[in-house]
Amino acid sequence: MSVQADIISRAAPAPLLRALEARFGARFSQGEALRAAHGRDESWHEAALPDAVVFPHSTEEVADVVRLCGEYNTPLIAFGAGTSLEGHLAAYEGGISLDMSGMSRVLQVNVEDLDVRVEAGITRKTLNEELRDTGLFFPVDPGANATLGGMAATRASGTNAVRYGTMRENVLSLKAVMANGEIVETGGRARKSAAGYDLTHLLVGSEGTLGIITELSLKLYGIPESISAAVCAFDTLDGAVASVIETIQSGLPVARIEILDEVQVRACNAYSGLSLAEKPMLFLEFHGSPRSTAEQAEAFGAIARGHGGGDFDWATQTEDRNRLWEARHNAYYAARALAPGKSGMVTDVCVPISQLARCIAETKADVAASFLTAPLVGHVGDGNFHLIMLIDPDDPKDVSEGRRLHDRMVERALALGGTSTGEHGIGAGKLDFLAKEHGDTLPFMRAVKQALDPKNLLNPGKMVGGF
Repeated sequence: MSVQADIISRAAPAPLLRALEARFGARFSQGEALRAAHGRDESWHEAALPDAVVFPHSTEEVADVVRLCGEYNTPLIAFGAGTSLEGHLAAYEGGISLDMSGMSRVLQVNVEDLDVRVEAGITRKTLNEELRDTGLFFPVDPGANATLGGMAATRASGTNAVRYGTMRENVLSLKAVMANGEIVETGGRARKSAAGYDLTHLLVGSEGTLGIITELSLKLYGIPESISAAVCAFDTLDGAVASVIETIQSGLPVARIEILDEVQVRACNAYSGLSLAEKPMLFLEFHGSPRSTAEQAEAFGAIARGHGGGDFDWATQTEDRNRLWEARHNAYYAARALAPGKSGMVTDVCVPISQLARCIAETKADVAASFLTAPLVGHVGDGNFHLIMLIDPDDPKDVSEGRRLHDRMVERALALGGTSTGEHGIGAGKLDFLAKEHGDTLPFMRAVKQALDPKNLLNPGKMVGGF
C-alpha cells in the first residue's frame, strides 16, 4: 500500500527519547539499521521506520513504555518476530517499536491440565522444544517461527488448524498492557467461562491495536502415539481439491491436509532439496494410534484414487517427516527463490469448503492469463489458501498486475461467502476489504478502538484505520 497523504506524523519528541534511554539504557536504540528492521514485515508493503526501539523484559516495563508514550502522545507498535504479511509493523505516524523478544520464558507448565503459561516473546518452535520431555505439544504452526504473542495478536493459524484449531481456539487467557498503561489479566485457566465479556478473544486478533499482550495461557495436546505423513500427487488441481472436500465432508479426522500447485512443488523441490513429482500435490498427516492412522490413510487413499490421485509417498522416519513439513513451512521463501530479486505479494483468503473448488479454479485461471508467476499453496482442510505473486516492487506494471490479481481473489472470496483473510490479518494492507466484509459492524469496531485507545496510540492506521 501507499501511505495515505492525510497521515499526520507523531514522531517521538526528544524528551520522550531521553526518558526512554534513561529508563532502558542499552535496551533502547535509535540506530538506523535496527529501526529499519523494525519498520517492516516480510511483505511487499511500504516500510516506515519507528523513531526508536525498546526491548522490555517484563510486563511492568511494557507498562512503563506505554505510560511514557501516552504522556507524549506518541504511537507504540508491538514487535514479535517481524514475520507478519500485511504491513502490520510499519510506523506510518512515527513512534516507538516495542520489541518483545526479551520476554521469552515458559512460566508454568501444567501437565495434568494440558496448559502452559508463557511470555509473549517466546517462539512456537522454542516452546515445543521446551515441552518435549512432557509428552505434550502446542499445535498452531504458521509458516514462520513466529512469537506466541504475535500469533495471538494476528489470530494465526497453520497446517494443524483443520484438527486443532487456530490461536482463537487455543488461547485460554492472557495478560496485557492497555493503552492507558494499566495491566489486565483476562481470565484464568478454566477451559470455559460464562463470566463477563470475552476480553481474551477481543484482544486475540486485534493486531496490537487494543492492548499489548505480554503473557498467554495456552492449551496443550498430547503427542500422538502414531504420526504418519505422506504426499499424494494428482493429475489435476481440481482432483486434489475435490479429494480435500470429500475428505472433510466425510468427517475423516486428518491432522493436516495441505495443497501445493505444480509451481509451488517445483519451488519446494529446488529450495528444500525434495524430489517430488511436479504435479498438484497434497501433503497429509494422520494422528492417532497405529491402527487408526492406518485406517485414516486407507480411507483417504480410496477418496484420492477416485479423483485421479496416485499412490502415497510416505515419510516414515521422523527426520523425513520433519523435512517434509519444514519444506511446506518454507513455501513462501521457496516461491521467492523462483525469481531472485523479486518480492512476494502474498495474500490469503478463506471460503466455505463447498466453495473451495470454484475459488481455487477461478484464481488459477486468473494466474494463467497473467504474466506474473504466482504459486498457490494452502491449508485447504479449512478452506484457506494463499497466492504468492512474484513482483518487482519498483516496476509499476508488476505492482499493478499483482494488485489486480490480489483484488480479484479477495472479491471472489467475499462473493462466495468467505473472508478477505483467513490468517494473515488486516494490518494496513487489507483495510479496504475489511470495510467491504464488515461494513455494518465496522463503526462498532472503531467504537471499541476509541473506547480502549482514545489517543489512537497502539499501532495506529492498522486493522480499523483511523477513527
